[in-house]
Amino acid sequence: MVEKASRRYIALLRGINVGGNNIIRMADLKQSFEELGFSEVTTYIQSGNVLFNSSEGDKQLLTGKIEAHLSERFAYQSKIVLVTQDQLRQIVESAPQGFGEEPGEYRYNVLFLKEPLTAEEAMQSITIREGVDRVWAGEEVLYFSVLTSRATQSRLSRIVGQPIYQWISIRNWNTTTKMTTM
Repeated sequence: MVEKASRRYIALLRGINVGGNNIIRMADLKQSFEELGFSEVTTYIQSGNVLFNSSEGDKQLLTGKIEAHLSERFAYQSKIVLVTQDQLRQIVESAPQGFGEEPGEYRYNVLFLKEPLTAEEAMQSITIREGVDRVWAGEEVLYFSVLTSRATQSRLSRIVGQPIYQWISIRNWNTTTKMTTM
C-alpha cells in the first residue's frame, strides 16, 4: 500500500481568546490536533493559528473533522479557515504592490474567506472610508489596509456587524507572513 504524501496546513480559528470569550490554551489546542492524528503540530500566538501535517488532501473533509472535534472538545461552535502552507505563500506573494511595506504608516490585515464566501461576494459587503481604508480582492482573501493616523475612522470594524463576518477570519500581515516560514 502506498502512503499518501503529507501536506502542511494552517487552521485559522475564529472567535477564540477574544474579549474573554472561548478561552483555549494553546497547549490544549495543540493536543486536540494531535488527538486527531495530525503530526508536527504547532501553534502560533494566542489568536488560534495551528500549523500541522496531514496526508488528507480533501480540505472540506478536513475542515469538517477539525470543526466537529474542536466544537465537542471545547464546547463552542468552532469555525476555521483552512489553507495549505503553499496557498498561504501564494497569498503573500500575490499581495497588492506595496502591501505591508509601510508598517509605520498603515495597518495591514488579510481577511481569510471561508468557503463558500468568495472575494467578489465579500467585496460587495465591504465599505471603506476614502483616505483611510484600502481594500483589494485576492484569491480566497481580501487585503485591507488602514491609515494608522486615522485608524479610529476606519470602517474595518463594521465588518463584524455584517452577515459575511461569520465567513471571515482576520490576521494581521505580520502573522500572515510569519506563518509562511513555520
